[in-house]
Amino acid sequence: MSSNVNIKLNKNIILAVTGGIAAYKSAVLVRRLKDYGFNVRVVMTKGAQAFITPLTFQALSSNPVHTTLLDPEAEAGMGHIELARWADLILVAPASCDVIAKFAQGLADDLLTTLYLATKAPVWIAPAMNQQMWAAKATQRNLKTLTEDGMHIIIPDAGEQACGDIGRGRMPEPEALAEQVFEYFKTQERAYTQQFGLLAGKKVTITAGPTREAIDPVRYISNHSTGKMGFALASVCYAAGADVTLIAGPVTLNTPYGVTRKNIVSAQQMLDESMYMLNQGCDIFIATAAVADYRVAEIAPHKIKKTGDTLDIALIKNPDIVATIAQQEKRPFMVGFAAETQNIEQYANGKLISKKLDMIACNDVSRTDIGFGADENAMTVFFAKKYDFDQRQLEKASKLKIGEQLVEAIVDALNTKS
Repeated sequence: MSSNVNIKLNKNIILAVTGGIAAYKSAVLVRRLKDYGFNVRVVMTKGAQAFITPLTFQALSSNPVHTTLLDPEAEAGMGHIELARWADLILVAPASCDVIAKFAQGLADDLLTTLYLATKAPVWIAPAMNQQMWAAKATQRNLKTLTEDGMHIIIPDAGEQACGDIGRGRMPEPEALAEQVFEYFKTQERAYTQQFGLLAGKKVTITAGPTREAIDPVRYISNHSTGKMGFALASVCYAAGADVTLIAGPVTLNTPYGVTRKNIVSAQQMLDESMYMLNQGCDIFIATAAVADYRVAEIAPHKIKKTGDTLDIALIKNPDIVATIAQQEKRPFMVGFAAETQNIEQYANGKLISKKLDMIACNDVSRTDIGFGADENAMTVFFAKKYDFDQRQLEKASKLKIGEQLVEAIVDALNTKS
């Protein structure tokens, strides 16, 4: 299953099942579509019911199954016109040779063919049939007609078929079909947010996670940062229409959908990647990473052996990444983060001024419920004086929700920038 499954899309899908042995795959397809957050209603032809029962699909979809065009009970509730209007997409899987011919001829002699003519939603078909039936001139002629009419044809897989033949005609696996539907809607959503999203057209660079500073080949200096806040922000920025690059220290998190990820280890590597992104064009720089303040002056080429009760290691200061970026001539909008355990407002405002930031978000990592590794956060946001904003208090919420509020704060500041 794709890692994208954690992104939910509230879209209405009609899954139409026609007669064919591949109908058993459609039961799994219902589950995979629901995994992506789709609302699924199932329409079955008479032929489909010879292979699998409506009760199966009712249990899997948690919705009544539609089987008859002139069903008095259905017409009193969701009739065929309402059903056609409800759908954001109709997926016919499997699509038999017979129903493909009916679609091409514009027939409307059952519920499915009527829905096809009555809907404004896109219609996709996943043909499944014997390899010779797929290759037949009549079938290919019908498919050409449907393609010209704007229908999306999912080319069947090749392989061994239930009849024993080998060739093209197998319905693709449910996981592949569900992911194609997901990608279609994500592309639609992305096109919208790139035009109308809060960060439409903006290039955003985010640093996240810890850095590791080597002592010798097996030891390093680091901290407890997990990168969760930065990864949540990357996801939110992408959803808001931005082109997002995430520079990540050593963490075990999955890359957010649509985000370009660059993995680094040390503070110097993070600075190098940050400068590269600045030179590529960066509108907003968000520094959530917990960068090690110091590194070892001289890394031992071999593992340091235990020779006494104490060990002296000389440390030198690491570059201040966010301050370095803020000092550049082509300076992006700068957002800093401060993880403090005391005097939060004093330290945050000090960093805001000394590092020449536009905005800084500060949290109290002495609290175990919102500190490193927690799934929730609570932050106080401070703005540079030129924005004439009061500080904002972000009450405890999921890091994704905190990320949404931070993006709103960034947009508010950008819209009033002098």
